[in-house]
Amino acid sequence: MGIEIQQVVFFLHTITLRRLESYFEGKEFSFPDFKLSENLPISNFIKHYNLSKAEVVLFASALVPHLIPGFFDRIIEKFLPNGGDFPEFGGVKQDQHRGMIPTGETVLFILGGIEIQQRLNFISLFDENNPLFKHKILSLTAAKSGDPKLSGKLQLDPEYVEVFTTGKISLPSLSINFPAEHLQTEMTWDDLVLPDQVWNQIKDIQVWLKHKETLLSEFDLGRKIKPGYKALFYGPPGTGKTLTATLLGKYTQKNVFRIDLSMIVSKYIGETEKNLSSLFDKAEHKDWILFFDEADAIFGKRTGVRDAHDKYANQEVSYLLQRIESYNGLVIMASNFKNNIDTAFIRRFNSIVYFPAPKAEERLMIWEKTIPKQFTLEDEKLLKELAERYELTGSHILNIIQYISLSSLENKDYTVSREMMIKSIKREMEKEGK
Repeated sequence: MGIEIQQVVFFLHTITLRRLESYFEGKEFSFPDFKLSENLPISNFIKHYNLSKAEVVLFASALVPHLIPGFFDRIIEKFLPNGGDFPEFGGVKQDQHRGMIPTGETVLFILGGIEIQQRLNFISLFDENNPLFKHKILSLTAAKSGDPKLSGKLQLDPEYVEVFTTGKISLPSLSINFPAEHLQTEMTWDDLVLPDQVWNQIKDIQVWLKHKETLLSEFDLGRKIKPGYKALFYGPPGTGKTLTATLLGKYTQKNVFRIDLSMIVSKYIGETEKNLSSLFDKAEHKDWILFFDEADAIFGKRTGVRDAHDKYANQEVSYLLQRIESYNGLVIMASNFKNNIDTAFIRRFNSIVYFPAPKAEERLMIWEKTIPKQFTLEDEKLLKELAERYELTGSHILNIIQYISLSSLENKDYTVSREMMIKSIKREMEKEGK
């Protein structure tokens, strides 16, 4: 990793030095040779995106401030030892970072100098069709109103900075800037009790996750169908919607993020769209599964336009629909009631999965899978009796078993009586006012 980065930095140093020698001393400019080692992260990255020498300069210019803060400053000092204004080189200073941060103008000068035709030849590097910008690897900060576009700072996505400097990448954690929680579980498919119809629909989603790349590329359907998959999970609370989404990620080696809608929805006009845009930009091309729990809070039915608030609320829904349509991964929206979701979304779901409250035989399976093996039942028919008598969900049963387990540990008594079970069930029901 270190040797590879040194090669990239050396290449940028050489081409920058040659451009400054051409500008200040009239020497002839030429592109230096550039070759990387095989099968290393940066070389694989350059090959994957088929980057030209000019694009390597673009990428390296964004990376180098994270490695050598004074990289550009020291090269310029050789030609301006007493300082002085050098607007052709671009670059800006930050409040805390004391070195020069390159702008689009910096890269354009290194590649094209001050020759207008040469500069025009490289302007297209900053086009949105360039894969580095298209895939959000690089970005230019918005210039102030009236300023040239290329005066914006050239920035490398923090995740790419991390992977190129440390060799690994950390998943983002829940914050104001990233309103999503990474879901993980030690549970398995065997712990989940669902009707056969639901299992079949879940398997359909697994098949899509497994074969989507082949479907879109080799079968040439990428031009004709939407790139992602949208699923609606609906049904009573505690019936396995969140666990199913988490297990889909676990068994397909994909990260699952539950979106915290309370951190996304804003009362200020335009802020909700901004928050969602940031989230989707972060998730794009990462193959993450996005799980919107209680989705009807934001994906609910659009209202008639009675005032400005209704107008902007409907605009938020339209924007969400657009971003979800273009997302190239799996989006799962969960709701207690299907009728709460806007019909414009319903039509666009690839899959609608109903998670019913478990029936008596399913409740019995959940009881049997959940109760610890250390327990002895007072009556062998107790679990069957409870399954038939009490209409509980999987989350109810798990909470009840947890309460009984703690009581047993405290009392050092692992015999489960009917009285203890009924008391625990009533305690759980009282939490919901039942």
